[in-house]
Amino acid sequence: MGIVGKPNTGKSTFFAAATLQDVKIAPYPFTTIEPNVGIGYVRFECVCKEFGVKDNPVNSICIDGWRFAPVELIDVAGLVPDAWQGRGLGNRFLDHLRRADALVHVVDASGATDSEGRPVEPGSHDPLDDVVFLERELDMWIYGMLERDWKRFAMTVEATGSKIDEELYKRLSGLEVPRSAVQEAIEAAGLHGKRPTSWTGDDLMRFVRELRFRSKPMVIAANKADLPTAKANIERLQAALKGRYIVLPTSAEAELALRKAVTAGVVKYLPGDRDFEVVGKLTEKQLAALEYIRNRMLKVYGGTGVQEVINTVVFGLLGYVAVFPVADEQSLSDSEGRVLPEVYLMKKGATVRDLAYAVHSELGEKFIAGVDVRNRRRVGAETPLSHRMVVKIVAGR
Repeated sequence: MGIVGKPNTGKSTFFAAATLQDVKIAPYPFTTIEPNVGIGYVRFECVCKEFGVKDNPVNSICIDGWRFAPVELIDVAGLVPDAWQGRGLGNRFLDHLRRADALVHVVDASGATDSEGRPVEPGSHDPLDDVVFLERELDMWIYGMLERDWKRFAMTVEATGSKIDEELYKRLSGLEVPRSAVQEAIEAAGLHGKRPTSWTGDDLMRFVRELRFRSKPMVIAANKADLPTAKANIERLQAALKGRYIVLPTSAEAELALRKAVTAGVVKYLPGDRDFEVVGKLTEKQLAALEYIRNRMLKVYGGTGVQEVINTVVFGLLGYVAVFPVADEQSLSDSEGRVLPEVYLMKKGATVRDLAYAVHSELGEKFIAGVDVRNRRRVGAETPLSHRMVVKIVAGR
């Protein structure tokens, strides 16, 4: 997932909190020059307790019955208005978002930074303007890729009798957009059956908006939610963007502080928990800071929001499911005797055969059937995977 937004909203702090990776964090624009790439984790209930086993995770982590599976996060430099034209750090950083499956737009919900990320009086800037601005930047970036030689492109499509959705899919392959998203965007923009040479600039922009919405789905992380001016703005954002985006209150600083306290061994806390427990010696100042986090975030919103954002993107927007493949349905182990060693995040609509290929290409090629371990039932190749499914793959020699 790509972490986006204007400068100085807490993007890099969000990234650091989600990955515990050292990044430059400072209250001025363009702290991030090259994109930071790191691993965050999606959290869900492991199946170990349900089956009464002690697991041995290899590609993920299990803590107190919660499994944490890795996801890649990309933190790009802050975008300023007209970045698509090269302003600020420009197109170079929009390009870093090409391979993102989904976006997290970090906004300053306290309204304490202007459109370019400069500090202003808290509450004086409308964060809704930042959402509109980012939509425009992304739309104009994609529009620019298509509009440059649209006339020649459209004439070629018609002259060769090619399908417009197929040709647009090829042309936008660098964005890694799904073919289905292109087809759906043409339909939603009211352009199905319309000759490409007759598409106007407005038609093209309508198509781009629909495509962006479908191919780069986005969650709004309403950051700095602990500040006094944030609550009213968050409620306004949620009301104004209802049906378009999920808006989640977050405090990246609070999450980062808690994770560092865990690393120092003074606090017991899992990312996504609704509270923490002090287990070590702290100064009065440190205790006061933790109580602030508890009172301003955990009690008000039920968490810091960072883990909820990651989970919402992976399981909500993208519809992934977490699946446990095993070699032995009795012991839930792999061929080396490790119990529930791996979990795979599989795309919406993935099948048992897809899981076999994900584990190993040879397993997919020699696939015979699967076994749904919960009910000991044999399942076919095209059986869709469900969340927290435990599957044995049966393959030929």
